[in-house]
Parts: sequence; C-alpha cells; structure tokens
Amino acid sequence: MISKLVDAFFGCWHSHYSFPITVRPGLRRGASNVTGTYVVCLDCGKEIPYDWKQMKVISSVKQYHNQTRALAAKEAA
Repeated sequence: MISKLVDAFFGCWHSHYSFPITVRPGLRRGASNVTGTYVVCLDCGKEIPYDWKQMKVISSVKQYHNQTRALAAKEAA
C-alpha cells in the first residue's frame, strides 16, 4: 500500500522493463495511445509509453509531442 502511494506521487522509479510491445492501430489503449508501443515495468506492472524510433522510454508525453513537431518541421524544410 505504501508503494502505491509513493508511485502515485512520484511515478515509477524502477528500471526493469519488458521488451517493447506494439499494439495494432485499431486496438490502442492506455500507454500505447501515445506511440502505439509501450513497455511494462517488471517491478510494479505500470505500462509506460516507448518510442521505438529513438529506443527509449517516454517520460513526458508533452515533451514527446513537442519533439515530434520539431522533427516534422525539420523534415519539411
């Protein structure tokens, strides 16, 4: 119970993740809504968005969207 309270305030601090899981486009839910791919923390079971192109866990969805827009603008120019 204490670990759930700490996780609610500070998020998942674990670093043991599953292999990235990609969901079909029509079946996206939860953490996979961001990129279509997510990893699961093997310590607490939390689903975390994963960027397959950069091969890293996405810590901030807002930062991910800003970075994606910047890359799209760079490619368009």
